[in-house]
Amino acid sequence: MANVVIVAGGWHGGCEITPFARRLRALGHEVFTPTLTGLGERVHLAAARPNLDTHILDVANLLEFEDLSDVVLCAHSYGGMVITGVADRMPERVAALVYIDALVPEDGESWWGLVNDHFRAIAIEGADEDGLGVRPPAHMDPRCRPHPMASFLQKIRLTGRGKGVREKLFIYATGWADSPFPATVERLRKLADWRIEEMPTRHNVIAAAPDQFLAILTRLEAMQ
Repeated sequence: MANVVIVAGGWHGGCEITPFARRLRALGHEVFTPTLTGLGERVHLAAARPNLDTHILDVANLLEFEDLSDVVLCAHSYGGMVITGVADRMPERVAALVYIDALVPEDGESWWGLVNDHFRAIAIEGADEDGLGVRPPAHMDPRCRPHPMASFLQKIRLTGRGKGVREKLFIYATGWADSPFPATVERLRKLADWRIEEMPTRHNVIAAAPDQFLAILTRLEAMQ
């Protein structure tokens, strides 16, 4: 059985993945759903002004202090920035990377630079008066909280070590109009060590189609 870590996307806390995590645990897997600093139950830490480096450290510390190996490291949306940084820092602990309609940055790229005008407009319109947070869009889960602006703006620094992770999967949600990921999918399709799975769902894949996502995830070699 596998060690699975699932990182939520922007504005979301790990609590929102708990129902899906229970299903994986029932299959015998060890599952962690860390909440990034300043979000969810860790919203009281928003005043510490977390950035992308903070969020990468949140998850890297989980792997280190829980002494996890052969990890199936998953992330949704913004969380792709985070797991890319974690895999670059400790590839020896990661067996598979699963990007759930998520950003796949290269060195020097940021959320702000990778998303499209739709998401940049959300960030601008939702910016708090102090400029430190971005309020969640109205349609999101009521547990969502303002996302640290610094983590959207900071450029990631990578050595390339994470590219050596054995399995790399991108789950492409094709059922929504404002996706920033067509160019990402086109790029990844050209790489022999990536697999693309399309799902005709909206962006929040786990909530929209948990059964289909579970079936795809559990087919990974690292999940056996």
